[in-house]
Amino acid sequence: MRLMSWVAVAVFVIDQALKYYVVHVLALAQVRAIDVFPPYLNLRMAWNTGINFGLFSGGSDTARWVLIGLALAISLAVVVWMWRDPPGRWGLVAAGLLVGGALGNVVDRLVYGAVADFLNMSCCGIDNPFAFNVADISIFAGALGLVVFTGEGSGKKTP
Repeated sequence: MRLMSWVAVAVFVIDQALKYYVVHVLALAQVRAIDVFPPYLNLRMAWNTGINFGLFSGGSDTARWVLIGLALAISLAVVVWMWRDPPGRWGLVAAGLLVGGALGNVVDRLVYGAVADFLNMSCCGIDNPFAFNVADISIFAGALGLVVFTGEGSGKKTP
C-alpha cells in the first residue's frame, strides 16, 4: 500500500506542477500553442470539460460535479481493492498511477472548471488534433497495468 501511495503522490505532484508551469508561467492559456519539437511534441492548450478526447463535454456544472464524483469513486474503489487484495509490486504501481492521475484531474476540475490538457504529439504525416496531460497518461498506463498485473496469481494468496 505504501508503494501505491508514493506513486500516486509523485504522479499528482508532477502533474500539478507541470500544469501550473504550462498554464501560469508559459501562459499557454493565452498563447494557445508552443512548438517544442515539431511535429513530435507541441504544447496546445485545451480545456477539457468532458472525459478523454472531449467525450461528454457538455460544459455544464452538473457534468463537472458528476465527473469529479466518478473520479473520486473510482479512486476509492481502486484503493479499497488494493488494500483487500494486494496484487504485488507492479499492480500497486499501476494503482498508484491511476489514482494519482485521477486526483490530478479532479483538482483541475475544482480549480479551473475543466481539465488542463496541453501535450500534443504527431508523427509520420498524421496530425493529431487531441491534447492530453500527465494525469491522462498515468490513468491510461495505470488502468492497463491493473489489467495486466492483477488477477489470479499476481499477489499474495488469501486464505
